[in-house]
Amino acid sequence: MDLQQLFGLDGRTALVTGGSSGIGRGIALALAGAGAHVLVAARTVEALDATVAHVRDEGGSAERLVADLSTREGAHALAEAAEAAAGRRDDGGVDVLVCSAGINLRPPMPELDEAVWDATMAVNLDAPFVLGQRLAPGMAARGYGRLVHISSQQAHRPFGASGAYGVSKAALEALARSQAEAWSPHGVTANVLVPGFVPTALNRRLSSDPATVSALAARTLVGRNGHPDDFAGAAVFLASGASAYVTGQSIAVDGGFSMH
Repeated sequence: MDLQQLFGLDGRTALVTGGSSGIGRGIALALAGAGAHVLVAARTVEALDATVAHVRDEGGSAERLVADLSTREGAHALAEAAEAAAGRRDDGGVDVLVCSAGINLRPPMPELDEAVWDATMAVNLDAPFVLGQRLAPGMAARGYGRLVHISSQQAHRPFGASGAYGVSKAALEALARSQAEAWSPHGVTANVLVPGFVPTALNRRLSSDPATVSALAARTLVGRNGHPDDFAGAAVFLASGASAYVTGQSIAVDGGFSMH
């Protein structure tokens, strides 16, 4: 089997939530580079247009889907829009779902109220659940599907006021394992990427403190913090045929951060 058969995504449609910035954008660009038609979903039109334009300038295929995942209704609406977009291309459906959209509200635990809890769970856990429930059956019917979730170190170890965020990411990894149990017999795998510290808009609070950024880099084995494009290879692997026998796994892409 050649590399194109293993890792190529020609003819596949991938939906990437949070795909206009940070890790999600890096993954969207990588999947497009591997041949997928990428549905880039986020809230901000300008950022979506910039990402889609970048993909097309590089010879790839992409379109934008404006989405608000702060409610279950928004997640259902995105699922419908994604299936419609995929159907317009080839009468198929979404083959790869990457859930990278997230919310990172981190008040200290004594100050954590129910509104912050609910907002966090809506985006970080409910939306991946709804999208999986809506899209995985079609993947299974076609015999191929990949569910890829983006977790966090806070799913495994508390630091930096993990609060509701850490709980949501731990639950997201459990969701992936349940999805793997349900769908893997039908050719649909579910896995999780666990980043180290990646300075993005999502963690602006930590990124704005040079001492914290340096300390987090020193904790890695490679001596630096992550970049969005560090996830390109792992994402393409998990989206492609090469990962057919990998499911229910949480894979650290963290420069050795979690080894300390």
